Amino acid sequence: MPDSRGSPTTRGTAVAIVGAGPGGCVLSYLLARSGVDTVLLERHANLDREFRGYFFQPLAVRLFAEMGVLDDVLTLDHDEVQRPEVTAFGRSYEVVDFSELPNPYDYGLLMEQPPLLRLLIDRADEFENFEFRPATTVSDLVREGGRVVGVRATDRERDEDLELRSRLVVGADGRFSTVRKAAGLDAGLFDSGVELLWFKLPSDAVHSPAQGRIEGDGILLYFGLGREEAQAGWFIEKGTYPEVRKRGIERFRREIAAVDPGIARRLKSFDQCSLLHIEPGLTEKWVDDGLLLLGDAAHVASPVGGQGNGLAIQDAVVAHSTVVSALEATTDPLPAGRLHRFESVRRPAVEEVLRLQRRGERVITWYVRNGESAPDWVITPAVKGLFTVAPKLPFVRRTWRTFALGPNPISVDTAAFTPESSSR
Repeated sequence: MPDSRGSPTTRGTAVAIVGAGPGGCVLSYLLARSGVDTVLLERHANLDREFRGYFFQPLAVRLFAEMGVLDDVLTLDHDEVQRPEVTAFGRSYEVVDFSELPNPYDYGLLMEQPPLLRLLIDRADEFENFEFRPATTVSDLVREGGRVVGVRATDRERDEDLELRSRLVVGADGRFSTVRKAAGLDAGLFDSGVELLWFKLPSDAVHSPAQGRIEGDGILLYFGLGREEAQAGWFIEKGTYPEVRKRGIERFRREIAAVDPGIARRLKSFDQCSLLHIEPGLTEKWVDDGLLLLGDAAHVASPVGGQGNGLAIQDAVVAHSTVVSALEATTDPLPAGRLHRFESVRRPAVEEVLRLQRRGERVITWYVRNGESAPDWVITPAVKGLFTVAPKLPFVRRTWRTFALGPNPISVDTAAFTPESSSR
């Protein structure tokens, strides 16, 4: 085995995917099933780490079915969500009704990501043309003649430096993407006035699969994640988390208790908490010669509307058909012109989702900044009126349907699958 201080180990593949999140794992499975030599690189040694996205919209359920993995997905620990409710000042309001969507994909899923990612990797690993390399940190892109032709990485499990040559590098490595940075691209983040403080709880702390609670003292989101755990989220003004911690956990628990005493009793320390920055972003370009970015590496998602997982999975589905077609058209590193279809399909859809997310975020920001100080006689009827009237408004119904189904429904290119020729 070569020493990491010597010459790197060099090997080749058709597609090198960096990042084993939902987008990277879905694309890996689809390409593997289509007979494409694919290597998936993940910097973490295992998948048992903290992911921020737990909700999979009905569009993801449909795409899982088209991929042929939905039955397996549904064996994982999960909650199915059809009519999530919001409680505002003591009254419950049904704000979304997925049962109105085409059956059988008329529900969303709440679940932890690691079991799903392991499932997708295991399914991809059924094909000889796929390889998963965990504990492998990508440090840079390899370029020749202005084109990306691979990545440089360190495989910590094998204690070796690696130069992985490829016809395409896919950056699916999240909002802090190393691939995007190595390509000299900016994340294009928009400013936001709020952040979301997540904390995990025992599953019996939450009694409804998905819900939010609004009181004058704040906004609390909470939902179940199956049999073992629940997740709660508390909106805070941007940049105030250090002050929240400085004031202490007891003060924070009292603030939560003003909205839901039961949840507050289950919060024991800040060790249960993690901060999610809300700033969405839009990278200037997503493709170049030999390079494609998807998911948060291309467009950082806000948590508003539970869109992060769905956007990444849709990206992977469109990237799959684009890449397979491009690989068939040339034997060289894939040119940006061949990859442009991916961006031309996905960018308008993502821009529409980001516009809707930012509209919702502005409402949340105003409430976080002003809800506690506004007179009860003003804020209470205003919020109750909003949840009584808003779900019936055409633009609100269009918004949640866009979130649930995607702006432009897409389908998996199953015609590209060649399982009989490449299964192990």
